[in-house]
Amino acid sequence: MKEISLPYHLIIPTIISILILGILFYKRKKLFINDKNKVFWISVILFFCIYLLIVGNATYTHYSTNILLQSFDLNKDGNFNTAEITPEFNIAMRNVISDTGRNFSFITGLLFSGIITSFVYVIGTKINQYKNNKL
Repeated sequence: MKEISLPYHLIIPTIISILILGILFYKRKKLFINDKNKVFWISVILFFCIYLLIVGNATYTHYSTNILLQSFDLNKDGNFNTAEITPEFNIAMRNVISDTGRNFSFITGLLFSGIITSFVYVIGTKINQYKNNKL
């Protein structure tokens, strides 16, 4: 059976996001001392959470589709002969082959996470300005 390749373009951003979230969680008391920086750090944490969900989901999908495809290799030689090709095999093969969205998820995840967190940051700073002006 052919080994499942490691998608480094998905694994590395996933690991980096987990490490950064761990560091932010560990240093949370120092980061949330004053209200001025609180919105910024909430936005940073939200960015890495959304990014981790997008890239982590793509990594999981990559492995699960490849494992499903490998289950059709009955004689474990890494090739699919005519006895192994079924309609279910064709569906599994199509899922593995059409992976453009998964391959570019580390880029689209950056864009999507950045857009969402910029809205959160702008709204959070406006709310803080409103609260400070009201007091």
